[in-house]
Amino acid sequence: MPVTVNRDLSQLRETARAVRRDIVRMIGAAASGHPGGSLSAADLITALYFAEMNHDPRHADDPNRDRFVLSKGHGVPAQYAVMARAGYFDPELLSTLRQFESPLQGHPERGRMPGLEASTGSLGQGISIGQGMAMAARLDGAAWRTYVLIGDGEANEGQIWEAAMSAAHFGLGNLVVMMDRNGIQLDGFTKDILDMGDVAAKWRAFGWNTLVIDGHDMGQILDAFAKARQVTDRPTAIVANTVKGKGVSFMENNPDYHGVAPTPDEVERALAELA
Repeated sequence: MPVTVNRDLSQLRETARAVRRDIVRMIGAAASGHPGGSLSAADLITALYFAEMNHDPRHADDPNRDRFVLSKGHGVPAQYAVMARAGYFDPELLSTLRQFESPLQGHPERGRMPGLEASTGSLGQGISIGQGMAMAARLDGAAWRTYVLIGDGEANEGQIWEAAMSAAHFGLGNLVVMMDRNGIQLDGFTKDILDMGDVAAKWRAFGWNTLVIDGHDMGQILDAFAKARQVTDRPTAIVANTVKGKGVSFMENNPDYHGVAPTPDEVERALAELA
């Protein structure tokens, strides 16, 4: 059956907290992965699956489903954890992250797992993929919507802005892009590597309906989704200010945990903080 829309903020917060525990466990078990950006995106993806998107885990190929493209594919542990809790697969599979022949690879791979809409990981491509989906829906006269999550470091890629220009040109009001703006990328802080400046002003300059929110505030996330639905003549960009490694003190705002798994001792410390 379709996932029941849940706009109870306290329940959504607790689900996101449980998702963070799953993220820590699965990356720790794999001894490989990207904890920082998975933890920063947990609230956004939780809200998307449990309070915003029209989807049904039992019918993952329903043509009327909303689509989600995780452009920052290295953050897929957050998506896997949310999908397991939504009923797409047995949560026991989470412990197989990054193992050979597991459906839960280190980046999303379409076809390995029902509900994964695109193979991503080559950064910068997700908006283009999502734009194609949104254009297809409009050509078919369909009501389903497309959501894309990108990283702020990923926005260094020129293709992001080519797609931004194109989607606005075609007036794709059924496309929503969320930017997980946690301020850190692979090599360090984004402001030191390539300062994006006022990124919200950039989205507005490209013609997008642009909203700036606290990406860990469930109320603000749901309000942004609602406002996006009210704008039908252009795409919406949600600039979500987040904290890399959110919820785990020694990972928060720490570039070292962009792509380094926690040790067994660190897993226990993190789970204690997320209890």
